[in-house]
Amino acid sequence: MVNLGEIFPNFTVDTTHGSMVFHEYVGDSWCILFSHPADYTPVCTTELSQACKLVPEFTKRNVKLCALSCDDVESHNGWIRDIKSYAKLSEFPYPIISDKTRTLATKLKMIDPDEKDVAGMPLTARAVFVVGPDKKLKLSILYPATTGRNFDEILRVVDSLQLTAQHKVATPVNWKPGDKCMVVPSVREDEEAKLFPSGVEKISVPSEKCYLRMTACPK
Repeated sequence: MVNLGEIFPNFTVDTTHGSMVFHEYVGDSWCILFSHPADYTPVCTTELSQACKLVPEFTKRNVKLCALSCDDVESHNGWIRDIKSYAKLSEFPYPIISDKTRTLATKLKMIDPDEKDVAGMPLTARAVFVVGPDKKLKLSILYPATTGRNFDEILRVVDSLQLTAQHKVATPVNWKPGDKCMVVPSVREDEEAKLFPSGVEKISVPSEKCYLRMTACPK
């Protein structure tokens, strides 16, 4: 299992777009690798359809997508026709990885022990891994097979990750792009004017500790 901040494993796999070397696929981009339990299943169809529709938004953020399940490429390609029909798409814009041996699912701890295929083999859970251009893991989320993901939230966390990678801020609860941010605790008071020319709002609390500092969202 890879931890946040560690180099995400490199691997060579078959996909619906041909052979993939993961680090080469990421290149100088950000990348979201997300797994689903199985092809030809209802929740997964809605998820991959939504991801397709949001590709322009991910592209604006320099983010590539790739999906994964424990099915072979032939199965993926057949299912893609259903997804395109369901979502009214002419193209399917990102690759789906074949992990029939469950090598990656096991290595990355993506197995859902409560969900099995007709042969009794465990299926992959709904994992989300965000990998940066430096090939390090920036975020991971793991959903059970029965719960579909919110891809608007995944876009939101990408916005937060990219913002906080460039500026000494953190994003508060329910933050959206353009909302005020928190100044990170490591910033000294004498650095505020230089780092945040728009100003810093200090919020008073009973402890009198100055740790709640708001600033405009950096551009």
